[in-house]
This record gives sequence, C-alpha cells and structure tokens, in this order.
Amino acid sequence: MSIQTFTRRALLCAVLVTSVTSLTSVWAQAPSIVMSSTTSTEQSGLFAHLLPAFKKASGLDVKVVALGTGQALDMARRGDADVVFVHDQVAEEKFVADGFGIKRLPVMYNDFVLIGPKADPAATKGKDIVAALAKLSASNAAFISRGDKSGTHAAELRFWKMANLADKKGSGYKECGCGMGPALNIAASSGGYVLADRATWLNFKNRADLAILVEGDNRLFNQYGVMVVNPAKHAHVKQADAQKFVDWITSAAGQGVIADYKIGGEQLFFPNAGK
Repeated sequence: MSIQTFTRRALLCAVLVTSVTSLTSVWAQAPSIVMSSTTSTEQSGLFAHLLPAFKKASGLDVKVVALGTGQALDMARRGDADVVFVHDQVAEEKFVADGFGIKRLPVMYNDFVLIGPKADPAATKGKDIVAALAKLSASNAAFISRGDKSGTHAAELRFWKMANLADKKGSGYKECGCGMGPALNIAASSGGYVLADRATWLNFKNRADLAILVEGDNRLFNQYGVMVVNPAKHAHVKQADAQKFVDWITSAAGQGVIADYKIGGEQLFFPNAGK
C-alpha cells in the first residue's frame, strides 16, 4: 500500500469517526423537558403508555422524576423541572399563587381506596372512609402511611382529621416515608392496612392477602393537575416545550390516550380537562 493510499484511508476513517461522533452528539441533544410527578403516575404504568404517544406527536422526550407530590412541587420550586403533574389541588393552587406555576389545569381523576387483609380484622369494609379509620384507631390495627408529603399522604391526613383522630391513629400506625409501591409491599408483607390510589393498586403485582375494603366514598375522589413552571422564577425553564406537553395532555388527543389506558379491561384514569 502506498503512503498516499494509506493517508487517504486514514483521513476517511477520521471523517467517519467525526461524523458518527457528531450524530451521537445530536442524538444526545434531542429536545426534552423534565417533569416532576408522583409515584402513582409512574408506578401505575401510565407514563409508559402516555409518553411515547406524546413524543410521536411532538418529537419531545419527557424525563420524569417520580416523587411524592410535596417533593415534586419542591423540585419545581427549585427550578429543577419544567412542568409538574401531581395530585394535591390545595398544594397546587398555592404553588401557582406563590408564583412558581403559570396556571393549574385539571387533567384526570381516579379515586383512593383503603386496602387491607381480606379477613379485615378491624372490620373496616364498606363505603365510609372516616368510619373505617375510626375502627383502625380503636383496634390499634397495623396501618402503613406513606409519610412522604405525597398527594396520597395529604389525603390520608385529611381523612384522619375528618375522623377527629389526627393525633389518635392507634399504636399500629407507622410511616414508611416511601412511595406507593413500597407502601403496598410493606402492607402485603405485614398484613397491614394502607390507603392507595386505585391505579397503582391495579398495577400492583405483589398483593399477597390484600384486597380493597373501602371504596365509593365521594371523599376518596383523587384529582390530578398539571402546571408549567414559571420562567419568571427560573429563566432556564423550557416554557414553550413544557406548554406543548400541557396543551397536548389537555387536548382531545391526550385525553383519549389517558382514557385508553386499562389493566385487565379496567380503566385506571378518567380524563376531565376543561371540566
């Protein structure tokens, strides 16, 4: 092989390597937004169903950080997210009132359910969540609280307050400081009771001897909302791209994808944007 031929081939290889490196860099820089959301939307399997449809429609990737609602809102307050998708309306409205979110929009709802051992030693079964908690307190039954400032935790604390038992939850009450899936796992392994969102329960595989004991109480309604983080607080927020997600998920197309998500033929979330 001549020196000239060797040199040409070496230059060609160098060009190819540079081209591949450039393409890899472009791929790595595909447009994306960061969303802080709840463990229930993640662990229910909704995002695995929803986000590919959004990417197909928009070309945007969504990097989800799944936390309790309180932590998800705190993450957004620090400017570490572009959009927030959570389920604690009171906290969401305060987030907007404090200037951290541009506008809160309803997206979908489902409900909370009280899960416990099928034998139901505390005799909680029925439709009244407040009466059920009173029985758990009186019997000192094992109850696993998320204890993580999540939307589910906030709802649970509201129910204890409604029962006038905020400080009298019984000796069996324990906080795990964990997500919905781990809390269900602890309840399954310990024969305890736990408040859960229905979607995560339906997607939960390690049920052991657990069953739904309380459902159908109007107070168990569980609304989800979405907000773009305010760039007036954090200039680096990708407002335009975040707004694309909000516009899509509240559109007929996005709402349809939510409604289509089912497990065993049962719908997990019910879209209600604009209502």
